Amino acid sequence: MEERHISPESEITLGPLDVDATAAWWSDRRLIGYFLYVGILSLACCGPLVELTRYALKEELHSHILLIPLISIYLAALKLDSLPRDRRGSVAGAVGGTLILTLAAASLFLGPVLAGAAAWSHNDAMTQVAACYALLLVAGGFAFLGVSWMRLLAFPFAFLMFIVPLPDIAVGYFEDLLMRASAWLAHVLFQWTGTPVFRNEQVMELPGMTLEVARNCSGIRSSLVLLITSLIASYLFLSSSWHRALLLAMVIPLGIVRNAIRVLVIGLLCVRHGPQMIDSWIHHRGGPLFFAVSLAPLFLAAAWFRRRETRAARRD
Repeated sequence: MEERHISPESEITLGPLDVDATAAWWSDRRLIGYFLYVGILSLACCGPLVELTRYALKEELHSHILLIPLISIYLAALKLDSLPRDRRGSVAGAVGGTLILTLAAASLFLGPVLAGAAAWSHNDAMTQVAACYALLLVAGGFAFLGVSWMRLLAFPFAFLMFIVPLPDIAVGYFEDLLMRASAWLAHVLFQWTGTPVFRNEQVMELPGMTLEVARNCSGIRSSLVLLITSLIASYLFLSSSWHRALLLAMVIPLGIVRNAIRVLVIGLLCVRHGPQMIDSWIHHRGGPLFFAVSLAPLFLAAAWFRRRETRAARRD
């Protein structure tokens, strides 16, 4: 049997999964400093963060908040091997950190003033707390990790803003938009199916019953989850800015179509099988089913965009 000798040079490069190289990241002083900063900041904000957690568990619209930090950590970990070693301080990093700190202070002190004390609700208070905490996390990133790292980790850090509950004024606006658009499209679909219908704003008169598209039927939660899903998919699988923008642009139309189809199905069931179908499972617990249906065209579009980018890369 032939004896083989391995030269020292062949042992140097072990690829991106080199244990020693990976361990070097966790022994990095700036990274350790940032972890300590996050720990101290979280302890200082312990009370408000516990209240935010309780609020997210109680409010269905904001239940996604608890998963956002875990997703951000995962997305940041995917960039671990591509982060540069050189992280010298820069004017851009100092300016960026200062601006984020200014925004955090503004969110903490000016929020109630701009909104008006009478209109300041518990939801808005949670919005204020979460926004300040998220901005302080980003400011610490500029201070400890440097602008070169923050440039590559821009999306994971920006994604942290989804821990911020939508303020009441934004919830009201989007609920009104989705509610009115869904009612209009549902009316068109009823006419397309040949069902006699008379629409007055969100109220539709159908044979034997009256159907109203209320605010709690706007589908705002499903649309928000669809937006988060599309952002993650575009970041992980697409490289073209146009493709990413087109995928995000599909979210609101898909939400409106999904909601209108749900209204159509419930209305047709009530017309054909009786008004008692308004209390059927498809009305009260059918949301996940229609949400899954709305995911299909989103993933199909993402797959098509991905295929186009792959073909373009092969031609180049």
